[in-house]
Formats: sequence, structure tokens, C-alpha cells
Amino acid sequence: MLQGMWSFIHEYKYIVIPMVLWFCIQLFKLIYDLVTTKKFNFKRIMQAGGMPSSHSAVVVALTTMVGKQEGIASPLFGIAFVFTSIVMYDAAGVRRAAGKQAKLLNKIIETPGLTNLEVSERLVEVLGHTPVQVIVGGFIGFLAGIIV
Repeated sequence: MLQGMWSFIHEYKYIVIPMVLWFCIQLFKLIYDLVTTKKFNFKRIMQAGGMPSSHSAVVVALTTMVGKQEGIASPLFGIAFVFTSIVMYDAAGVRRAAGKQAKLLNKIIETPGLTNLEVSERLVEVLGHTPVQVIVGGFIGFLAGIIV
């Protein structure tokens, strides 16, 4: 049975390893949040943002694994590298800006007398990552890709 599991992991390593890495990072964030806030927030396992960037870790791990297997001059590595660059840029740029806008909109809505809007839930403010969170996530992904 154990041999069958290792065979499965090896055969589908380009899916299994990044997904296990994503789960481990999200679990770390959940535990860190529990320790720092003393509150259990299971939603944290699915939320974006925070240290380190699981998005960056996953795509860098995948790209590293492809580079090791196929070589960095291969078309597949080129595709993975471009994909990784877009995801990391988005995590630190576009999604971070959206998070800042959500924070500002939440403040505007909560300011007494400023608006007549009634909102049932706050906008999610932690959507993106700081550049450091993206770099750390990328480093973890690179290490995971090299080790595998």
C-alpha cells in the first residue's frame, strides 16, 4: 500500500507536491493566526494574503520542478516561468491594491454620518501580499521544488 502511495505521488508530483505545499502554508497561517489572536478562524485556511504567499510558493515550486525535469531551455519551463511571473506580480500588485481599496471602503462605510449605506458584511481586506511575503513564498516554493 505504501509503495502504491509513493508511486501515485511520483506519477502526479506536478499536482500533488504543489497542492500539499499550498495546504501546509495555509495550515501554518491558520495556526499562526490562532496563536496570535487566540481565536480559531477556520476560514483562514482558504483565505488569500498573509505571510508567506502560498500562491508564490505553489507556482515557484511547480516551475522549479519543471526546470529540473525538462531543463530551463524547454518550452514547458518557459510557459511555467511566465505563468509564475504573472501570479507573483498579481499577488503583490493587483490583489494588494484591491485589498487596500477594500480597507478604505470599509472605513468610509463605517464612518457615522458619511454614508447612508447599510452593508451586511465587510469587504475582505487581506487579498494580496507585500513584496516580502511574495519573496518568502517564492523561496519556500523553490526549496520545495529542489528537494522533490
